[in-house]
Amino acid sequence: MDQFQVFTDAVGGSLGLSALVSAIPLLTFFIMLLGVKASAHLSGLVALIAAILVAIFGFNMPADMAISSAFRGGLFGLLPIVFVIMSAIWFYQITVASGRFEDLRLVFDKMGHGDVRIQAMLIAFCFGGLLEALAGFGAPVAITATMILALGIKPLRAATIVLIANTAPVAFGAVAIPITTAGEVGGRTLEQTENIAAIVGHQTPFLAFFVPFIIAGIIDGWRGVRETAPAAVTIGLSFGIAQWWTSNFFAYQLTDVIACIVALGAAFALLRFWTPKGVEALRERLELPSTENLEETELPGNRVWMALMPYAIVVVIFGLANLGTAIPGWLNSFQIKFPWPGLPEGSLLDANGAEVVADYSFKYINNPGTLLVISGLIVALVYIIFNENGRYSLTWGQVGKELTDTMYRMRWSAATIVLVLALAYVMNYSGQTVTIGEFFANLGGFFAFTAPILGWIGVAVTGSDTSANALFAKLQVTAAEQLDLNPDLMLAANTTGGVVGKMISPQSLAIAATAVDMEGKESEIFKRVVGYSFAFLLAVCLMVFLQTNVLSFLAPVVN
Repeated sequence: MDQFQVFTDAVGGSLGLSALVSAIPLLTFFIMLLGVKASAHLSGLVALIAAILVAIFGFNMPADMAISSAFRGGLFGLLPIVFVIMSAIWFYQITVASGRFEDLRLVFDKMGHGDVRIQAMLIAFCFGGLLEALAGFGAPVAITATMILALGIKPLRAATIVLIANTAPVAFGAVAIPITTAGEVGGRTLEQTENIAAIVGHQTPFLAFFVPFIIAGIIDGWRGVRETAPAAVTIGLSFGIAQWWTSNFFAYQLTDVIACIVALGAAFALLRFWTPKGVEALRERLELPSTENLEETELPGNRVWMALMPYAIVVVIFGLANLGTAIPGWLNSFQIKFPWPGLPEGSLLDANGAEVVADYSFKYINNPGTLLVISGLIVALVYIIFNENGRYSLTWGQVGKELTDTMYRMRWSAATIVLVLALAYVMNYSGQTVTIGEFFANLGGFFAFTAPILGWIGVAVTGSDTSANALFAKLQVTAAEQLDLNPDLMLAANTTGGVVGKMISPQSLAIAATAVDMEGKESEIFKRVVGYSFAFLLAVCLMVFLQTNVLSFLAPVVN
């Protein structure tokens, strides 16, 4: 049996030279994506080949073990990550196919009293966050941008609004798959992964609070901020509190779902007794028709409930799956687990000589993808039964077609995820990531301040917080252990840092430009959002640094 141990000075007996060589796969990925302008999946493939070559010839890893490592990471990318994202998008598409999505849009129209500033908060931030929670992968930007345009807001402003709104929810997007990935790739236990989510839940609410104010400011300047302050405070504060509570005390996978529903409910309650000022003057400034000329569409309570019902079902299903210990324990018993071929027990040792367990396991019932499938089937059944005499048409044939269409649309995104995870596992198992981590540890305590920048760079380039965590999770853990920092805090830093890089990623810019009919003008959108991205990144860096000392109670340690 081959046995391989990681040595962080494998190249020329030098940590610095080994770290430089270890960076080749990452540099290859970024150069292919940004310099060559190759597709993400092709960039991932070339970078994976580079990682395998570095593992074999730079770190002396047996070729069969390097290739086996790639397949191990690729399978994790497929199950559960691709499965979760695919299930989430399919779930959302069911609501669109049923026709109920249009009623959900009308709910926002009714709530805003004609104030497009508040409607933009509800659509871009609250509903966009809900889409991020369930679908992600650009769906929130693409869908909410068209809805914001329909309000009469100019294309450049609409694109800016949806990109900035798509920040705070990203860490818990696609039922928190970025955090799950950080925990898995970083070698953390389930309890430690939940701790990562809790720490992120102490960080992102600070960003969330300010987003509604920024949206009002983009649309109507300081006047808009003043006139909508009660709504902005209500939405931002309720979202932040719910995000903190759910991530710390409930099921972190449901953080965005619950936060968005709570924020929408709080806004609805506020708007029952408070009416925004200056609405007619606002509409005149924006050259929009008076509220007196807006068509009044009847929206009875049963249609409102049916539009909101899918998200209530998700909360119930996930809540039951995480209720107490008996139900989760029983559901967790349904799993596939086996030793990974090519990486048997005792064959892989880390830099300290400890065994690295490469066994694969997949809980095929109690995972977010399966729970979303169950939720989607229940929603489809309800919509098919209660079709209101044909007003809302949905058939099982449509449900199946949405599934196959989603799988087809996701084919290249799925390939990218699988390849990026394969790349991450090769780098992790061969020692490339830990070598870079040890080198970064030379920054000393200052590393805590810079840790979020790695996540920011990763998402800015790949467009995915999940991919950024796959690339840098092990690096963050290694540097944290070298510097006696909290590894879970560094993983949270990578996640939250990535959140604020989403708005400047080429993929997000392209999606926003396409949605608002500004293809080829991505640079104009970039100029409008890059300042916000830097400001948010600085805030995250400061938060993480403070959580290593005076605010350490916001970053507990779980052994």
